[in-house]
Amino acid sequence: MSLFVIADTHLSISTGKSMDIFNGWSDYEQRLEKNWRSIVTDKDTVVIPGDISWAMSLDEGFKDFEFLHNLPGRKILMKGNHDYWWSTKKKADEFFAKNNFDTLNILHNNTYTCGNIAICGTRGWFFDAENDADKKVVLREAGRLRMSIKAAKETGLEPVVFLHYPPLSDTRKCDEIYNVLLEEGIKRCYYGHLHSYSHATAVNGEVDGIKFSLISGDYLEFRPIPVYDTVK
Repeated sequence: MSLFVIADTHLSISTGKSMDIFNGWSDYEQRLEKNWRSIVTDKDTVVIPGDISWAMSLDEGFKDFEFLHNLPGRKILMKGNHDYWWSTKKKADEFFAKNNFDTLNILHNNTYTCGNIAICGTRGWFFDAENDADKKVVLREAGRLRMSIKAAKETGLEPVVFLHYPPLSDTRKCDEIYNVLLEEGIKRCYYGHLHSYSHATAVNGEVDGIKFSLISGDYLEFRPIPVYDTVK
């Protein structure tokens, strides 16, 4: 039993809105499938922290979700800024059940366990949440993160946080999210969202006792990576 992670799959089987036009994204869906099948087994779990599909609704995203379901392992899906198909966890759960996509699970205010860790997290938000609307969103996201961590801690296992938006860069922090990580004593945090030249702003390494890792699909060359030495 192993735990893997990769964010920003940006699947477009359902919509034809391919990412192939961007540098480093050629044949990305085929590369993702090949890499995934080479390392992930049906006993494993893969966390996908957001920007999963370009579909505008669950029904429109059927082929994308079918693609993920048919890959080995259990998948834990999280919301990203481009997941327009996302409405509520209940509706997604019902859609997956109706279509027998029983390997797909939604992480939203809750936790899942794998080996000796508890998977928790939320979407996150921008660093510069300055207007009232953005401030409400970032505070709501911080609350959701704390709720998910609380559920994770109740399992008695190590809580490992997965976010879509980065909680920090080489020059800035999203204080509302970052402070939750510090206050809750989180030791590992994986995040996506950053592409292309933005990779240069990513923090990969330990800050304030927390190990941060960028796991965007293009950054990982569309190969899920293990969450090392957490699952035994």
